[in-house]
Amino acid sequence: MKLARLALRHARPYWGSIFAVLLLQLISTIAALYLPSLNAKVIDQGVSKGNTDFIWTTGTTMVVVCFIQVAAAIGGIYFGARTAMAIGRDLRREVYHRVNALGALDVARFGTATLITRNTNDVQQVQMLVLVALNFMVSTPIMCIGGIIMALREDLALSWLLWVSVPLLFVVVGFLVVKLLPLFREMQERIDTVNGVLREQIVGIRVIRAFVREQFEAARYRDANLSLTRVSVRVGNLFVLMFPLIMMILHLATSAVLWFGGQRVDAGAMQIGSLTAFLQYLLQILVAVMMGVFMIMMIPRAAVSAERLDDLLSTEPSLAVPRGTDAPSGHAVEFKDVSFGYPGAERPVLNRVSFTAGEGRTTAIVGSTGSGKSTLVNLIPRLFDPQSGTVRIGGVDVSELSRPQLATLVGLVPQKPYLFSGTIASNIRFGRPAASDEDIWNALEVAQAKDFVEDKPKGLAETIAQGGTNVSGGQRQRLCIARALAARPRVFLFDDSFSALDVTTDERLRRSLHGATGGATVIIVAQRVSTIREADHIIVLDNGEVVGAGTHDELLEDNETYREIVESQLSVEGVA
Repeated sequence: MKLARLALRHARPYWGSIFAVLLLQLISTIAALYLPSLNAKVIDQGVSKGNTDFIWTTGTTMVVVCFIQVAAAIGGIYFGARTAMAIGRDLRREVYHRVNALGALDVARFGTATLITRNTNDVQQVQMLVLVALNFMVSTPIMCIGGIIMALREDLALSWLLWVSVPLLFVVVGFLVVKLLPLFREMQERIDTVNGVLREQIVGIRVIRAFVREQFEAARYRDANLSLTRVSVRVGNLFVLMFPLIMMILHLATSAVLWFGGQRVDAGAMQIGSLTAFLQYLLQILVAVMMGVFMIMMIPRAAVSAERLDDLLSTEPSLAVPRGTDAPSGHAVEFKDVSFGYPGAERPVLNRVSFTAGEGRTTAIVGSTGSGKSTLVNLIPRLFDPQSGTVRIGGVDVSELSRPQLATLVGLVPQKPYLFSGTIASNIRFGRPAASDEDIWNALEVAQAKDFVEDKPKGLAETIAQGGTNVSGGQRQRLCIARALAARPRVFLFDDSFSALDVTTDERLRRSLHGATGGATVIIVAQRVSTIREADHIIVLDNGEVVGAGTHDELLEDNETYREIVESQLSVEGVA
């Protein structure tokens, strides 16, 4: 069972604490079972006979036993809670590291919403089951078995009440658990759907408002929420049915003990103290069964969560993580017969692409929308791996370089600029935490971001919201460029990173970059011809294939695809 394997694997570091919990729960349960017997003796041998000394002696023993029972129970709950929370922490950490190890295609396969749910809700379900199991795993069976033995010691003739009430309780619980298991699985899927719809609407709120689609999106969320509500109501109905049935069995059993036990007391076949003890043992047994029921009711939901967690944790990342090799002697980027296609796509995005971006040179990638420009750039830092062919930096295949090596070599400014919650300084230092304030200001100056940062009341300490939503698109792009510059990589990748800049700022930035990047390899993906016309080498992509390579003037003269791109923006004469 995946739930048991998952729980046991993460419980191994805490066997000492678990043993302490089980021992304390054992002591607490034995003490609880001893108390009704002492109470029966007080009634039968003390109260009935007027033996005050016996009452005081036995009463003192009861107080001591009660104190031991309470202390052991508190200790067991305390250590059990600490152990369960530690297991939950370790499980969340493992899920987090697994998600970080997944490639972009793996993340897309699972979906962002379900990954968040698995690291929060699913882990919590397993964690709560561990907590309940540690508290009741020992006490419940011992209380049931011990209670039955102690009850039979008090009066064997009433034992038939135990053989009727306890199995009846298990039958009721078993029936409901079988009904609940598929509903819990369905509920988790509905939670994923609600999270996915909500996340999509939060991320795309500007587009939704721009197209006045609030009502449509509200209807989508309402449908997803209603679907979750329906399943939750079905689960709730079963829970509502369960506890009245359990209480009915409990009250009927109590009434039966008092009725038949009272007749035996009246006939002189049983003492009042024994009847009281038998009733207390019956209640202890049924309460223990109820606690077991509570634990059993958590198993189906935790089992579904464990399956989902195991599915994630057993997924091997599509990108193999190498131990690393010797650092490349150079940093020229070479594509050799590279082909790549997304899962389910009818045709590859890139088809046998070959070119070299030389050191100290600026190589531009240009092409129509959907020609594979961004995909090509994403292969260099290994966001994806090509299906065939190789991508090399300094003659070394990027698949042989470790992540730290790649992070040192490659600085990527993504097509969609993203900033993390924190400050301007913390975002710029993201690629190189050791960067000084002077390094940051230099990077900001090159990225044409120094002026607006200086205008901020707190300067580098100015707060940045999650995603950089409190700065404009152009400012966000420039801060991302500064982040890449501050990291001092040997390969710069600019994936349409100047699209939000005006022409003047774009020109100043490119002029500054030329001096700041030094002998680094620079690869620029751009839509605007003005951005790439000064590049040392321009690669023209069309439908995932290289259809031209050369300088701006060379391509303008003999490459029809490039000429069409230029003519779609400016007249040939104006650019030439």
